This record gives sequence, structure tokens and C-alpha cells, in this order.
Amino acid sequence: MTSADAVEDHYSGRGLVERIFAALAEKGHDPASLTPDILAPYDEFHVGGMAATHRFAGRLALDPQTHLLDVGCGAGGPARAVAAMIGCRVTGIDLTADFITAGAELTARCGLGDLVTLQRGSALEMPFEDASFPRAMMLHVGMNIADKKGLLAEVARVLAPGGRFGIYDMMQVADGAVGFPMPWARSADVSAVARPDDYIAAGEAAGMRLVVKHDETEAAEGFFTHVLATKPPTEPGRAPDPFRNLAAHIEAGILAATELFFQKDG
Repeated sequence: MTSADAVEDHYSGRGLVERIFAALAEKGHDPASLTPDILAPYDEFHVGGMAATHRFAGRLALDPQTHLLDVGCGAGGPARAVAAMIGCRVTGIDLTADFITAGAELTARCGLGDLVTLQRGSALEMPFEDASFPRAMMLHVGMNIADKKGLLAEVARVLAPGGRFGIYDMMQVADGAVGFPMPWARSADVSAVARPDDYIAAGEAAGMRLVVKHDETEAAEGFFTHVLATKPPTEPGRAPDPFRNLAAHIEAGILAATELFFQKDG
């Protein structure tokens, strides 16, 4: 199994739409008429959820004329949220076929099919022309892609001169072993957690300069308090819950929810 196959296997989950619809019905929602806000608990998979998406998008300087690329879009939660909030076009690409299939159905149910397009593909070899997008974003994707230089070089290729690229990933900010499972990986062979300096060096090599860096650990505290309140304590002798394990690494200062914003030369 290649590393790409292993990542897709980790995220694949047939029946995702059906599970979401069942959960929505229990909450009294009509699955035929949805909004990004209604879907947020089920399709915003990154730390901080919808609030983090809104904060992050606000820092990308988007407007209704923007065409935004979402690298590693998953089932399209952030893409739909940004399109609904800004009114801009969003094209998403993701390696996992199940996410793209589910995302297309959810996008249609939100009435956002004219703004949001999701397609399957690799972030390391995207099927887009050079300089196609004035803005690009990537939320909690780099932890599964070891080739940071190749990743940022490919984003720089499809980004227009002067364009901006925002990354929101879990990054290693201090020495210490990273234990598993984590939300993005059951074991170390699927994980590619890196330090901010690794991303920055890769961006500079690709012709992008760092504009600003944000440590969003404090903003994530409320998210973890809410999520962990719904999870039972880990039983002795069993592997920790991935979110509890992530929270412990953040509390220990080893990992941090980190935003990096780059601008392409030109």
C-alpha cells in the first residue's frame, strides 16, 4: 500500500452521507434543505470547526469575485461555509473518493452547486492550469503529506502571481514524541506532522514569502472542551481516544494549531 493509499484508507467511510442525514433527522433537521451552519458539526473536521473556518477565511482577504482553491477539501465543509459567507467560487480537491461523493450531495442539498465544485485528485499533482487561482487554502491536510516541498511547490504553481495561500495545520512546536492515534492518523506511518519552519522553508523555495503566522492554541480550547465532554474517559489498557490524545499533546506544548499565510512573488 502506498502512502497515498494509506491516507485514503484512513479517511474512507462509505455511507458518510447516510450517517450525517440520520444524525440530522434525530436533531429535527430536514435533510432536503440544509445550510453550512446546520452541517458544521458533521463536516468541519478541523480543530475549531466553523468558528475557525470563519476566522481563517477572514484573514485571506476574499471577496465575491475571488476564485478560491481548497486543497484537501474533504467533504467540502469549509468550501461551502466560505462560499455561503463570501459569495465566492470555491474549487476543492481531495484524494478520498468517498469525501468527494458525499461532498457533492451535501453541496447540492445546501443549494451551493453554482459556487462550489469538488473533485478527486492529489494535492501533489493537481489538474489545474498554472496561475489559476488568486487565493488558496488548506485546513488540516499537511499532517498527511510528507513532501512539504512538493506540496507547496504545486500550490505555488496554480496560484496567481501576488496570490495568497493560507495553511491551518497541527504543527510540532516543541521537542517530544508524538504518540498515536491522532484524528488524522492511527499510526506514525500515515502521519507527517512538521514544524512551522519546515512549511516556511518549503514556501520560500516555491517562491512564496510568509506574511504572518498565528498560534491558535488558545482559540482551540473551547473546541476541545466541547468535543471531549461528549467522549467517555479512556479505559485502562486501551488506546486513547484520538481527540483526547491530541488535546494532551497540545496541553504539553508539543503540538499547536497553527496558521501560516503566504504570498506568491509577483
